[in-house]
Amino acid sequence: MTPPASSATRGQFITIEGPEGAGKTSQAARLESALRARGLAVIGTREPGGTVLGERIRELLLAPSASPIDPLADALLFNAARRQLVEEVIEPSLAAGTTVICARFADSTRAYQGYGGGLPLDELQRLEDIAIGGLRPNLTIVLDVPVEIGLARKAPDDRTRFETGFDVAFHRRVRSGFLAMAVAEPQRFVVLDATADEDAVTRRVLRAVEAALGESGDPVSLAAAASEPNRPTVRTTQ
Repeated sequence: MTPPASSATRGQFITIEGPEGAGKTSQAARLESALRARGLAVIGTREPGGTVLGERIRELLLAPSASPIDPLADALLFNAARRQLVEEVIEPSLAAGTTVICARFADSTRAYQGYGGGLPLDELQRLEDIAIGGLRPNLTIVLDVPVEIGLARKAPDDRTRFETGFDVAFHRRVRSGFLAMAVAEPQRFVVLDATADEDAVTRRVLRAVEAALGESGDPVSLAAAASEPNRPTVRTTQ
């Protein structure tokens, strides 16, 4: 992996996580636009995907399937796409001082294949370490939404294998996994209620990012775009 740049020049790495239907893709795009409008060098990407190889793996992972895929096979494929994304896009961008916003990252594999699919978390951690080494997001925003609401938001033509092939109990375990990880790492995670309208959620996202970037000394102010007076807190109940 490319050696990390010094903390003074290295870009910020922000990930957007959450269960199905939480609005990760749209909020990541809105955040990217907001940061760019304020003069920051920023790039947006997604998992799985973001590279030629990653997009091919994405097709395999998300296409509805008539037969179940083993959770470990899922985890290996996700981490293969992740490794390519880190090497080709994320690490070079961070090293150049660019802020990277990624819709989903390694926490999704732990949530879906670990908490949801039952794979041991220490086993997934070993795979993750191989794929990304010591790379960790500076900030992870979990867009939290009750499972039934999130699944109902998905249009029929926008449903992946994870909506069509897994039951509600699986998705509840996934959501619980995200919340458990947030409780375990409160210094990295911020959990936001994503049941509100899209504009309100965007204001909360910008407020959380403003707080995180302010701690790192980056000259960015998003306060004018956010109406909530306090930084969001982690919620531990469903």
